[in-house]
Amino acid sequence: MRLIVSAASASLLVLAAACGANGEARQDAPAGAPLETRPANGVGQEPAFAGQTRAPGVRTEQALAHTVVASGLEHPWGLALLPDGNWLVTEKPGRMRIVTAQGRVGQPIQGLPPVDARGQGGLLDVIVGPSFGQDRMIYWSYAEPREGGNATSVARGRLSQDGGRVEDVQVIFRALPTYDGDKHFGSSLAFAPDGKLFVTLGERSDRPMRPQAQDLGSHMGKTIRINADGSVPQDNPFVGRGGARPEIWSLGHRNVQGIAVQPGTGAVWTIEHGTRGGDEVNLDRAGMNYGWPDAAYGVEYAGGAINGGATRKDGSEQPVYYWDPVIAPGGAVFYQGAMFPGWDGNLLVAALKEKHIARLVIENDRVVGEERLLTDLGERVRDLAIGPDGAVWAITDEDDGKLVRLAVAR
Repeated sequence: MRLIVSAASASLLVLAAACGANGEARQDAPAGAPLETRPANGVGQEPAFAGQTRAPGVRTEQALAHTVVASGLEHPWGLALLPDGNWLVTEKPGRMRIVTAQGRVGQPIQGLPPVDARGQGGLLDVIVGPSFGQDRMIYWSYAEPREGGNATSVARGRLSQDGGRVEDVQVIFRALPTYDGDKHFGSSLAFAPDGKLFVTLGERSDRPMRPQAQDLGSHMGKTIRINADGSVPQDNPFVGRGGARPEIWSLGHRNVQGIAVQPGTGAVWTIEHGTRGGDEVNLDRAGMNYGWPDAAYGVEYAGGAINGGATRKDGSEQPVYYWDPVIAPGGAVFYQGAMFPGWDGNLLVAALKEKHIARLVIENDRVVGEERLLTDLGERVRDLAIGPDGAVWAITDEDDGKLVRLAVAR
């Protein structure tokens, strides 16, 4: 059984984090200067508007401390808060567990369908349904093994009262086409205030698959919008268009692994992996085309221009913000909570490659400041959530993955 680290160890971790808290909250860059000083990979590429990249650094004045609440998780991917204050956590090999707020890691929840856990595939995101209090429904995305390959699917089921299994499991969405690959499955989930479910999908990475991000006959490289039962909302932008998949909300995405619905506005924001350069923050609107692979910032992994180096294309949207060099973004959440009132409305983005949480200050749909948090943990941050008291919780994508709480130092 995997248990919380001992109370003594937790206390030491808090003290160690507190000692380094000023390093987390107060960065070396002068106030107002961009945090990013490394040269961009996309040499000669210019942002489409001021502030689209390398936002000025901002500083949290409160000292911060992190506590490792639980460890021993195998490449956790998704994190969701249950009404009782405990956490649902997915592990890529195909397990879902309940982790208590005190750090006790439960046994794997029974009843989940099999996953294809090769490469970037496996059990991915998890989210609690909007009517969980009445029906105990949870939703999850995963790389589903299929004849001829795999693709991202979304299932839902009723979490038993004891939390030990999911019952009445239904697959409510299957991305098409099936493809035999191990990359770019997406996939994050978010419910909008009206109860519609958003699902983000990658374009499967391989060069023959890239053009499908622009193909309305394919789910690849799209943001999807469905009803909670998997049916298609009739006000989706491509409903009734010949040859178009009606679940599509937007197109032209590379590999979206973060999504967050903005409090107050209900606007959908998605976070997308670039290549070497070109991680994107997008304000994801109905029917819009976000450019991939026809327009992108950065360069190919092996070097060389993407589509001739085009960063703009008529008829496609520009990202609100991009990183070059990349941070390799994971999950995202808008901050609302009592612990950090100065962060209200900020977008927090998990950074895998750069091993931090990016705090983005957003004003009038533009990023006007950036801070790097949790820098002293030194692990790949995969997903984020806000606890009942306003603390930030995160999971780390490691062999020995952790559930971490970031809070005001005491």
